[in-house]
Amino acid sequence: MSFPRLTGILLHPTSLPSRGGIGDFGPAAYEFLDFLFSARQGLWQVLPLGPPAKGNSPYSSTSAFAGNPLLISLERLAERGWIDASNLRGLSETVGPVDYEAVNAHKLPRLIEAGHKFLESAGANQRSRFDRFCTENEWWLEDFVLYDALLDRYAPQPWKLWPNDLARREPKALETARTELASQMIVRRVIQFFFYEQWHALRLYCAQKSIRVVGDIAIFVDYDSADVWANRELFRLKDDLEPEVVSGVPPDAFSATGQRWGNPLYNWDAMRARGYQWWVQRLRWATQTCDFIRLDHFRGFAQFWEIPATEETAMIGRWVDGPRDDFFNKLREDLGGLPFFAEDLGYITPDVHALREAHKIPGMAVLQFGFGDPGARVYLPHRLTADRVVYTGTHDNDTALGWWNSASDYERRSAEAYLGRSEDGIHWAMIRAAQGSAASLSVVPLQDVLGLGSEARLNVPSVKTGNFRWRYCPGALTRDLTEKLAALAEVTDRQPQLARVPPTEDFAA
Repeated sequence: MSFPRLTGILLHPTSLPSRGGIGDFGPAAYEFLDFLFSARQGLWQVLPLGPPAKGNSPYSSTSAFAGNPLLISLERLAERGWIDASNLRGLSETVGPVDYEAVNAHKLPRLIEAGHKFLESAGANQRSRFDRFCTENEWWLEDFVLYDALLDRYAPQPWKLWPNDLARREPKALETARTELASQMIVRRVIQFFFYEQWHALRLYCAQKSIRVVGDIAIFVDYDSADVWANRELFRLKDDLEPEVVSGVPPDAFSATGQRWGNPLYNWDAMRARGYQWWVQRLRWATQTCDFIRLDHFRGFAQFWEIPATEETAMIGRWVDGPRDDFFNKLREDLGGLPFFAEDLGYITPDVHALREAHKIPGMAVLQFGFGDPGARVYLPHRLTADRVVYTGTHDNDTALGWWNSASDYERRSAEAYLGRSEDGIHWAMIRAAQGSAASLSVVPLQDVLGLGSEARLNVPSVKTGNFRWRYCPGALTRDLTEKLAALAEVTDRQPQLARVPPTEDFAA
């Protein structure tokens, strides 16, 4: 797919300076979009939006389709009357790193309260919209709300340790559970309705401002998820329900033992026999919630590293062929196009490039990588073409300033030779280089726009705690910053292009 020439900002919603301890879809999100519009930014990139499974990573979720309740704005629910405004008085006005334990403790009970109030007092139009949402999304929603209710009942046990008839989804056990948990399930449906109503309202505002939303799809899903529980035959599981093999990458220059991610691997033969319908539904859903989609770990569609589940590291494993062309041909046939770009960073073999190029899927480039090993200069602007999406850094990188402060002498000399000395900092030199490149899309983490150091890093891969907590401070998005970004977007021919505006709707949530 050919992308327009645009630039934008990478900022996950949790990093917004919303009230209540975590970023959400409320007033701060709209203020951020106003900033993007004034700064002539045509893209807003987010990370996966699903409910977290392990830790607080957006890439570890209990569902490939559901939304994270913590992103729902209580203020918007109060505007609609689903929460008494007095309940908002206790929400923290302090902006700092996200304390997920505290946020869960104060926010989830309020969301449940709002769900009950909606069910008790929603008007005909609002109830009709809710009923339509449930009907149109029954194919994923019913499995998720039952799974989530059972997860709460049997916490902290994973689904494989539930009563055997529930773990194996025997029809009589499922029917009994649905009856016993009916009241919890309907509240969970309402909470998902709140999430998607607020998200679609935000997307409508983006479209009105000619801002396209870039979403993110993790290739693998969590074992402890509604997806695996409800679709066991599509994953490589043993008779005892344990994974047979799991995901990861082999040892490399970054890790002597590789990375053992631990996600169950797909049964691609079973996927193929069913016309890849689970994946078609997943990516169709993604294209209905975002404009462009980043496919994480793209090389896994060509070949993936298969690790026996009994191994504690990724050292022992083997490369196994993925679905390759057959998969993408089916996606194009069913979706009518492929609005995706590939995360194809690191060591990528020629067959992976060939797969991406055959289906006209742009790849990625990260400027931080271009100043180290000479072989990585493919990431520098003079080597880029329009079928690339360029970043100064991603959510997994240190900030540009943090990278510079810890860079080797060789990396610093290379960067200065290429970028020159910049009075306004290495981060602005990198931003200008990225936006001046031939890459179609240029994306900059907000931390780099703000010139922040390692204290603002969002994620450190392989470190299990302390990630995805950063939030920016109110007042950080200044007029000078806005004007500087707008001038750069204009001179690099990256000004926003008119986006398709969906029909205006009175969103109920």
